[in-house]
Amino acid sequence: MTTPAPASADQARIDAQLTVRRVTGLSVGVAVVLIALKAFALGASGSVSILATLADSGLDLIASLATFYAVRWAAAPADEAHRYGHGKAEALAALVQAGLVFASALFIGWAAINRILDPRPVTAGSWGVGIMLISMALTGWLVWMQTRAVKASGSIAVAGDRAHYAADMASNLVVLIGVASGAFLSAPGLDAAAGLVVAVWLFWGAVAMLRIAAHQLLDRAAPDQDRIAVTTAVLADPRVFGVHQLRTRQAGPTLMVQMHVDLEPSLTLVQAHDIVVEAERRVLAIRPNADIIIHPDPRGRAESHDAGGNEGLSPSPAPAVPATPSVPQAAAPVPATKGPWS
Repeated sequence: MTTPAPASADQARIDAQLTVRRVTGLSVGVAVVLIALKAFALGASGSVSILATLADSGLDLIASLATFYAVRWAAAPADEAHRYGHGKAEALAALVQAGLVFASALFIGWAAINRILDPRPVTAGSWGVGIMLISMALTGWLVWMQTRAVKASGSIAVAGDRAHYAADMASNLVVLIGVASGAFLSAPGLDAAAGLVVAVWLFWGAVAMLRIAAHQLLDRAAPDQDRIAVTTAVLADPRVFGVHQLRTRQAGPTLMVQMHVDLEPSLTLVQAHDIVVEAERRVLAIRPNADIIIHPDPRGRAESHDAGGNEGLSPSPAPAVPATPSVPQAAAPVPATKGPWS
């Protein structure tokens, strides 16, 4: 059973999508500017650490383009072929980003090792230092904008892009140290070592991005705070005696929620429906991007729980209420075949 989101939730969802669209376009623009700046710095200095960060910025552009299109695809409404929507397009974009970062780390590490074995002087160090300072300022501004977008939307694709650019902030600092050391301290080995540090940093960041994407693609349960918030919102109505068989998963910005709730057995179908709809609206008030299915059970007469599927954050169902003479007893239920969501 699902219910349309309240008007305020719809507006919040629209605002979040607009924020994500703007920040992904901004990410592409910043990547283009950084590539131009670092290409100029590389031509002027010949620094291997600037070569490393230039290669990383090139892959940043590809990753940003993947994110740019993925968030628009993920926001597309459900259709006949994708009844749960297209939210996992964001996780696929994060996988692409992780693969590109792995490739970048390998290339940079190879170039750095070669330069350590065959050191060359760094020239035009002042140009390299100046451009790296500008690059750090642009990257820091972009990360700040992406952080605001992630808070507003929960987009995994933007979060992956932000993690990549945040790693760039640290790697750019290492590159800055390497260029300055190679140019002003006549220690080109430090420049090459800085490139190697960047490679290791990028490799570690790629592992983290891969883990986040895998969690979504493998339908890992939502974080504890989200599950507790959802359960608390449902149980805010005293007519809901308990929640069980809670299942959650994330599909891009959409939180998928399924649960059973315990209601008074004497309620009419219309009354039970109204209680469930109100519970769904309370959840949507705190998670506008939620997709909710709630199944009502007569209190004390719920079917046996699937221990493997129940996420176990809700209170135990209330004890059964003895039947009164005014409530007719239902016939023994016919055992039903359990499906994957039983």
